[in-house]
Amino acid sequence: MASVRLDRVCKVYEGGHVAVEDASFEVADRELMVLVGPSGCGKSTLLRMIAGLESITSGAVSIDGRQVNLVAPKDRNIAMVFQSYALFPHLTVAQNIAFGLKVRKVPAADIEQRVRATARVLELESLLDRLPRALSGGQRQRVALARALVREPAVFLLDEPLSNLDARLRQSMRIELARLHRRLGATMIYVTHDQVEAMTLGQRIVVFDRGRIQQIDSPLRLYQQPANRFVAGFLGSPAMNFLPGRLDPDGASLDVGAQVLQLDGAAAACAPRGGPIQRDVVLGVRPEHVLLADSAAAVGPSLSATLEAIEPTGAELHVVFRCGPHELIARIAPRPLPEPGALLQLRLAVDHLHFFSSEPEGRRIGPID
Repeated sequence: MASVRLDRVCKVYEGGHVAVEDASFEVADRELMVLVGPSGCGKSTLLRMIAGLESITSGAVSIDGRQVNLVAPKDRNIAMVFQSYALFPHLTVAQNIAFGLKVRKVPAADIEQRVRATARVLELESLLDRLPRALSGGQRQRVALARALVREPAVFLLDEPLSNLDARLRQSMRIELARLHRRLGATMIYVTHDQVEAMTLGQRIVVFDRGRIQQIDSPLRLYQQPANRFVAGFLGSPAMNFLPGRLDPDGASLDVGAQVLQLDGAAAACAPRGGPIQRDVVLGVRPEHVLLADSAAAVGPSLSATLEAIEPTGAELHVVFRCGPHELIARIAPRPLPEPGALLQLRLAVDHLHFFSSEPEGRRIGPID
């Protein structure tokens, strides 16, 4: 396997549209790195530049220490799995898996051995004689993975490979991909717009928005210490709640328009390196940290809110509240609740509050440990 390094990679199309701007990071040997962001943010374009399917406007891409900007895709020793399965409909599973090896004129005996070994890894042995039309969506995706795997490339590139599958099948395929990565010890770069896929698969995650990297870190650190409001709002379901407001000079309270929250010292992080407290901020709190005041764990700033809707999901309730102009979503264990329209007291878990600047970039205020 091999490492992949990007050094200030940019992609600018005709007309001046910047698809990727100044992307720099390194994927370690045998690491599974996920690129995540909304549709159109540039993540697939970046993957295609690594593969050699898109030209690079500026910057450098290196695979295993060798710069490959001008190297043809076939000579980069990579394998790519696309969103569409791209299987040949007239070829059997075995023939689809073997196709790339035949093009490279690998001896027939070696091809047969590698196809059967790869089919065994992905549990396709009983399907080798079938045509793609006789396969389920998950089986077709495994054939597409097998076609990449059989080549034994240095790097696997996966461009939203599960987006055409239903929710249940996506979950099982995520487990298969994670298992496959552990078994192979392969270097993989995985692109998705699905934050659940990113959080469950990635050893590290690169969060993209509008062509720029917003943050690179482990899933847990991204969730607990987002670098800005975009990362905080993109990762997590339901998304983080945001309450824009103004701190008093001592940071003891936050006026959010509808009411004033007593922060009990939680805003100390808003004073950068002993300087004055930043007054205009956005308070962030995740739904699991919005608590009903009668909860045993309810310690933190209190506010009154009107219950607007209850969304049962089985194991938990998503409860929508209205606090003046602001909407809050709480994630709580199933329990009896009043009818919509009732006024309830909430508490925001004091140890789990996030503060962001009020500027458009919404950077995190306070250190990222």
